[in-house]
Amino acid sequence: AKCQCKMVPRERTNCGYPGISASECKKIGCCFNASVPSVPWCYSPKPKKVKKVCPTDPHHRINCGHPGIKPWECTRKGCCFRAHPAGVPWCFYHRNVEE
Repeated sequence: AKCQCKMVPRERTNCGYPGISASECKKIGCCFNASVPSVPWCYSPKPKKVKKVCPTDPHHRINCGHPGIKPWECTRKGCCFRAHPAGVPWCFYHRNVEE
């Protein structure tokens, strides 16, 4: 993503080799910007930002607990807790979503 390549030039970490082309740089998953001299032109992107969310569809829940688990036991495990509907896990794992 373009936002992963936006960074202060002095923070760039070299990702290629001397003389690498823009297309070759992008092909290996790196960013390319030759507008600033004396810094890497082919550089590593920022890591993707992800956030944890509790799935909204009860049928996509992946069980994180055991029958009869208490809400505080579930959240202490780092999981989501929703005591409804019947027939699906009430203690379940988060889903990672890119921001």
